[in-house]
Amino acid sequence: MRVGILSDTHGWLDPRVRDMLAGADCIVHAGDIVGDEILGALRALAPQVVAVRGNNDGSARSLPQEARLQLPGGALAVTHGDRFGDLPAHAALRAAWPDVRAVVYGHTHRLVCDRDGAPWVLNPGAAGRTRTGAGPSCLTLRAGDADWEVAAHRFPSPGADGA
Repeated sequence: MRVGILSDTHGWLDPRVRDMLAGADCIVHAGDIVGDEILGALRALAPQVVAVRGNNDGSARSLPQEARLQLPGGALAVTHGDRFGDLPAHAALRAAWPDVRAVVYGHTHRLVCDRDGAPWVLNPGAAGRTRTGAGPSCLTLRAGDADWEVAAHRFPSPGADGA
């Protein structure tokens, strides 16, 4: 099963991230969506979209603060992460969801793939225009009954090529 993971679009989805996630079996958004049009665009890309509310999603009260998704080979927990502080400690995230295979969080806009402990702690970085640092990013996860593989995808910031 192919899962696209993104966060922190803040009302704008980078087209390169959109193209990377197209055709996924499921897309997970870890909050700070800031606009129903983003969820609509994601629903056009995949048959299942799981999204949680971030600290900037005040109008999206219908979204849960946390989600759990059962995948082949284990479960994935999703949170925006802001309730764990500005830079959530991976130990705290692992302690909150000890029985899942991976925890996905957003909030920091920093791309992270921490597979050194269990569960894995994954942050797709920011997929919009806001605080993308080295450029917008996302993750893809291939979830099988026996193995999971995660890949990070970062795209150059607009104008990074000197144009």
